[in-house]
Amino acid sequence: MLVLVVDSSTPAVTAALVEVSADGVASRAHRCTVDARAHGELLAPQVDAVLADADARPRDLAAIVAGLGPGPFTGLRVGLVTAATMGQVLGIPTYGVCSLDAIGYPAASGAPVLAASDARRKELYWAVYDGAGQRIVGPEVSAPAVAAARARELGATIAVGDGAHRYAEVLDLPVRVEPRYPDATVLALLAAERIRAGAPSERLTPLYLRRPDAVAATGRKPVLP
Repeated sequence: MLVLVVDSSTPAVTAALVEVSADGVASRAHRCTVDARAHGELLAPQVDAVLADADARPRDLAAIVAGLGPGPFTGLRVGLVTAATMGQVLGIPTYGVCSLDAIGYPAASGAPVLAASDARRKELYWAVYDGAGQRIVGPEVSAPAVAAARARELGATIAVGDGAHRYAEVLDLPVRVEPRYPDATVLALLAAERIRAGAPSERLTPLYLRRPDAVAATGRKPVLP
């Protein structure tokens, strides 16, 4: 089954095509551009590009997998709206996966690991995974020092992700080089059981964890005193 994967929860705007079979998950095409200010401009062309790279058409897709975040409001929304819209138009199921899982799961190597992405405002989105890559705490958003203290309480011995690189001194844990951003093939792997089973399409609910920076005004201020 040919599956489209998208993630826009971090500065890495990602689109990929993977083949999900009884034997596993294999990458067919992949595009990723790191630009925190251009999610809306980049994602749709990257979807077109991976389809072209794999000599496939939208009607060939069996499902869509999207990273649910956590992530900043504007960027994260781009990927989820794209996935939901394509799923509705094509009549195919959509499945969501916590984007941090695609960082923490592949980094697991027998001991707990802290996965972190940049939440801006000098904070991190983070979660802790056990030695088998299963999430045991999170996702949460907090100051790096708070994330580090909680991770050490849970026995984390390494950190991974772009947020870990940015705040390595505060976290005071060895930082693994990769994965720095959510891995598209891992996102598909974590949804593969649902895809193979033909599970019902899921509502793609974003993990914002906090209110957007820009909010609509609740009322108008009087112009005159």
